[in-house]
Amino acid sequence: MSSSKVWFITGASRGFGRVWAEAALKRGDSVVAAARNPGTLDELVKTYGDAVLVLPLDVTDRDAVFKAVAQAFVHFERLDVILCNAGYGYMGAIEELEPEQVKANFETNVFGTLSVIQAALPIFRTRRSGHIITVSSIGGVIGFPTGGSYTASKFAIEAMSEALAGEVAPFGIKVTILEPGQFATEFRSAVQSPPVIEAYDPIRQAIRSSFKPGDVGDPAATAAAIFEVVDANEPPLRLVLGSSTIPKFRAVYATRLSNWKKWEAVSNAAQGEQLA
Repeated sequence: MSSSKVWFITGASRGFGRVWAEAALKRGDSVVAAARNPGTLDELVKTYGDAVLVLPLDVTDRDAVFKAVAQAFVHFERLDVILCNAGYGYMGAIEELEPEQVKANFETNVFGTLSVIQAALPIFRTRRSGHIITVSSIGGVIGFPTGGSYTASKFAIEAMSEALAGEVAPFGIKVTILEPGQFATEFRSAVQSPPVIEAYDPIRQAIRSSFKPGDVGDPAATAAAIFEVVDANEPPLRLVLGSSTIPKFRAVYATRLSNWKKWEAVSNAAQGEQLA
């Protein structure tokens, strides 16, 4: 039986964040549930009392992030798991995307995650322990058409988290990137602003058709996987959530390997003459 943990979870009011916060509380852990709309978490407070601390938080407000993490640490006198879940999708073909909306997407998904990580790291380094979990997506490995802004933000999460893992391992800090496939969550997507360019409609429709109803997973089933990761002595750097995602990853990487092999001679020639 693992010892109880203290979690700091962003985006805890809905979707995966709500599922994981409630599951952690149910198993006897303590949770700092941070959300833009804290009123939606009143039920958790009624049910779990002092085991949960609800904090209003917009992760794009960097000062507020640092204050919230500090408040959480003072309140529970420790933090064990930081789960960076806050994020949303902004969809559209690259030609359609509005720069300000893309910036806003990155402010939440990437810079919000960065702020939470940076706020927690001094605490974890001092204690020489802690687990940082970032939420990527199938879109953190596969850049699908009409999802350029969202997938770019998730690719960034993957790269940032991988770099982080190498930097903090000497301090006993663990890092895991979650890569969920399709799940029946209340995933928030910004409404695509008009005008939509009709030329991209066939591609848009093809992408929608590629997502099969049978691939949609039950969010509640992911909690056990998350607990297995945080309780592990050597947790994985990456954990895919859902059974339909790994076959897609294998296919994508097979294509990439084939491409690199096909063009390897050209790549090698680009090395030029060996310099002394």
